[in-house]
Amino acid sequence: MNAGEGDGGEGTVQEDVTTTIARDPVLSPFTGWGRAQWEAVADDWLGQMRRHASPEGALPRLSGRITGDGVRREGMEAVGRSFLLAAPRIAGAADPGEPAVQEHLAYYSRALLAGTRQGGAEEWPRGVGCRLPLTGITNSIVEAANIAFSLYVSRDRLWSGLTRPEQLQIAGWLRHHARCEVWQNNWQLFPAMAEGFLRSVDEDVRGLHAQRNVARVESWYLGDGWYTDGPEHAIDYYNAWAIHPYLWAWYRMTDAVHTPEGQRHRERLHDFTASQAHMVAADGSLLHQGRSLTYRTAALAAFWCADASGASALTPGQTRRLASGVLSRFTAQGVGVGAPLTLGWYDAFEPMCQDYSGFGSPYLAGIGFLGLAQPATAPAWTAEEEALPADRGSFTLPLEPVGWVLRAAEDGVVRMANHGSDHATLPVGEDEDRDDPHYAKFAYSTHTAPGTGPAWIDAIDSHFALLDDEGAGSRRSALRATRVEGELAGSVHVPQLHRRALPGTAVTTVTAGDGTAEVRAHLVQTDRPWPMREGGWAVADDAELETGVFDDGAWARGRDGLVAAVVGLHGWDPARASVHRYRDANAMGAHSATPALEGRTGTGRTVAVALHVLDGGGAVDPQRWRDRVRVHVDGTHVRVEWASGRSAEFDLATFVPWDGHPGLTGLRGEAL
Repeated sequence: MNAGEGDGGEGTVQEDVTTTIARDPVLSPFTGWGRAQWEAVADDWLGQMRRHASPEGALPRLSGRITGDGVRREGMEAVGRSFLLAAPRIAGAADPGEPAVQEHLAYYSRALLAGTRQGGAEEWPRGVGCRLPLTGITNSIVEAANIAFSLYVSRDRLWSGLTRPEQLQIAGWLRHHARCEVWQNNWQLFPAMAEGFLRSVDEDVRGLHAQRNVARVESWYLGDGWYTDGPEHAIDYYNAWAIHPYLWAWYRMTDAVHTPEGQRHRERLHDFTASQAHMVAADGSLLHQGRSLTYRTAALAAFWCADASGASALTPGQTRRLASGVLSRFTAQGVGVGAPLTLGWYDAFEPMCQDYSGFGSPYLAGIGFLGLAQPATAPAWTAEEEALPADRGSFTLPLEPVGWVLRAAEDGVVRMANHGSDHATLPVGEDEDRDDPHYAKFAYSTHTAPGTGPAWIDAIDSHFALLDDEGAGSRRSALRATRVEGELAGSVHVPQLHRRALPGTAVTTVTAGDGTAEVRAHLVQTDRPWPMREGGWAVADDAELETGVFDDGAWARGRDGLVAAVVGLHGWDPARASVHRYRDANAMGAHSATPALEGRTGTGRTVAVALHVLDGGGAVDPQRWRDRVRVHVDGTHVRVEWASGRSAEFDLATFVPWDGHPGLTGLRGEAL
């Protein structure tokens, strides 16, 4: 990785700072990592950011994208979010006089005062309420929450070291943002963080309304520890890096942990850690699904919150094994090595990011270091690492309230069948919801990413599409119904083409899995025949991939041995198999490829069944793939018999109950 500006010269190859720290195979038999590696990474990431600091510290200028809100907003964001990383490092240091800790204390004290000083040279923009038309910048409300959270974590060493006039200045800035009305999603918790901190230090909170906001978020609870992110059915890591940590902080800051609401949240946090632990691969890779994925290690925050509260479903050794596995995976891939954090996943990759992401955004990763706020003597740092679900081999975890089934095999890769999260509104089009590929697919995994840019426009990977005469594929759009029953998951959607629902048309899909493979069965109901296409997982690499086509399927394989394949089992005869290649359209690598099938529906009801393989073992053997499963179709009834001895049976016409009325007409005659 090339060095960034000011870090040793352009073209200088930087080394991961943890390589000079001895690993401990006894205490940490899975990762070798202990607290020393975490502190080294934290100090390095913070030091890299400070190399680009402004004179007073409040407006650092890193390389990277600037949003429409302007550079002052980006600088504020870099400070607010990196403070999430500095705060636990400050709070948990055994020696507060340690030089690195003193540097963090001095910098953030100075930056906070410069940013909140009205009329100052480095004053941050004050946020406006989230009401259209907007009259200013709203993201200041987000950073007020991050700063409040961080002040709470480090209050005994940073807040207490400020003079009373300095405290009042910062409190006034927080109070301004605590009054703001915000969007109907996780943003409801941002003013609550500002108010919660003010309450915790006995500042004036008259006229504030955070209890209402918290109650709204709690009303979005689905089950198994998961919340939907507002009225939309958007389910993703915002549960881990905003909803659970901020609720955890709210109940603590307001001394409400032992209230019925506080105890209820402890139970929900426990259940969340139990399920989210299944979203991490054996090598530490995180499941790649949902928006704002450039926050990376922020996904660890809920685990640290639960551990600190004694509410976790994991042992302290499992918590550290999971967290160290994730952080070491990112650093091994070069994240934050020798340069500030970038917009992307492993490498910089802006197409996976949202319009609201600027150069400071990735530093929300810092909330994933919350474990450093615990002392070095805490069990999370002294217990021996213990195995996670993916370390033990195969598992299947249905999350019925969410509409997901998580599955792992002996290769350590985790896969998700997605029949619950869509983050979609009607109509869906190429110019809307640009993050949609991270919600709209039938499957995600820890080692693949959905295609973006031209790959998203083509709508092939992990997708079933009906095609128009020019070959354009339909969108999945908002789900009409979803169901998880045991290890089976299914959903119904009305396909959309060119921002219009296809009248009289609906697709019901059911997924059944076994190890590295899954069967996706589709029931297409339509009043006219359509060309149809079924895509497998998109495999990506930094070099050209191996690919191949055979009689009834296709495959693609990366240099690390990860292979994706699709095989037609029913309804694809005659099928046309192909592999679709892209450049710079995937967060996992510059080159990507997706195997696919093409066929044709009939009129009325058509059943199409395909086998999908995602295997870290690397073997390309079409006959072995075919031999893994037998599918029997009788009308809409499907029976799946795996070579492992497992089986599944379902009726596509009845498995997912729904109203059965596709392509309804809206008030203006538009298809909905």
